[in-house]
Amino acid sequence: MDFTLTEEQRALQETARRFAREQLVTVAQTIEAEGRPLPREWVRRYADMGFLGINVSKAYSGLGLGNLEALIVLEEFAKVSSAVAFPIFESSVGPVRAIEHFASEPLRARVIPRVCKGELTVAVAMSEPEAGTALTDLKTRAEVRDDHILINGSKRWCSGGGHADGYVVYCRFADVSGAKGIGAVYVERDTAGLSFGEQERLMGFRGIPSADIYFDNVQVPKENLIVAAGGFTRLMQAFDLERCGNATMALAQAAGALEDVLNYVQQRKQFGKPIVEFQAVQLKLADMAMRVEAARLLIYRAAQNAEGGLPSINDSSIAKCYANEMAREVTSTALQLMGGYGYSKEYPMERRMRDAWGWGIAGGTIDIQKINIAAALVGRRFDQRR
Repeated sequence: MDFTLTEEQRALQETARRFAREQLVTVAQTIEAEGRPLPREWVRRYADMGFLGINVSKAYSGLGLGNLEALIVLEEFAKVSSAVAFPIFESSVGPVRAIEHFASEPLRARVIPRVCKGELTVAVAMSEPEAGTALTDLKTRAEVRDDHILINGSKRWCSGGGHADGYVVYCRFADVSGAKGIGAVYVERDTAGLSFGEQERLMGFRGIPSADIYFDNVQVPKENLIVAAGGFTRLMQAFDLERCGNATMALAQAAGALEDVLNYVQQRKQFGKPIVEFQAVQLKLADMAMRVEAARLLIYRAAQNAEGGLPSINDSSIAKCYANEMAREVTSTALQLMGGYGYSKEYPMERRMRDAWGWGIAGGTIDIQKINIAAALVGRRFDQRR
């Protein structure tokens, strides 16, 4: 058991950190001010640098590295902002991986290389007005016909909604309650009958578009089927990797906050000396550092235990739950240490705190992760409907 990164992993980490810190800080500030997503020319620059599809097979224009390497790069970008890291999230731990693992070869070949080259973005459409945590209550219907699939329904809280070029849409394929009738299909943005609601105005996540999606007799080729009815468990296996990405996004808000506040307390003077000289500040810094390191180790464990495949629901839920709670606490403490400067929009600290709260909601709430953990401990799932 080795807790150190390899020389190659450290080099990748440093390359990602240097690129993000030197090139993207001003970009992140503009995104936060305007609320617009990362411009497409930057996504293409990511691709040129090899930052998209880091853990995607080389056969589909990815780097062919592991999940751990993808999460290492994701953290460095997300320390700058969630928005500038989101294309990496989507291409390495998001819906693209479900396509890679479960879709047909023609669909994989059509979609994944374009994502890795920065030509295409793909989002996942799961939640509905009455199906968020209770995802198996979803009602969006897909009917497989002779040569196409017909989709009707709606989706809510889709990160990338209205902006992404394609969507991995969770649908009900059969009149069977619960998970047994659920599968997924790929839908392109310009498909007839597909429309979007207004962009959501959220507390955080500025620059990460979110909008309702409406399907009105949307037809897609049968080749766009990713997982057929009864494949809900397989979809959730892919989502376990997305949980690790979510945890890393949360970790990055806290790790970035710790770096910022560590610099601040050594420069800020009160009562004639830097405030780091006060024991109360020292205790807070130590507590923040312990929590950040613990979260990072839990995430790395989940990625490493997957051995190039998909993490377990237990490992990913523990990592996500802890990182989500930790990020809220650490960013709040960092903001308090910086006082008025932390509360000012002139500095990134208040944005980090707002984004930290969002990651504890997105991708399965903190409480539902704890239910997953308890289920793994006792060896059975709990029926929340009884």
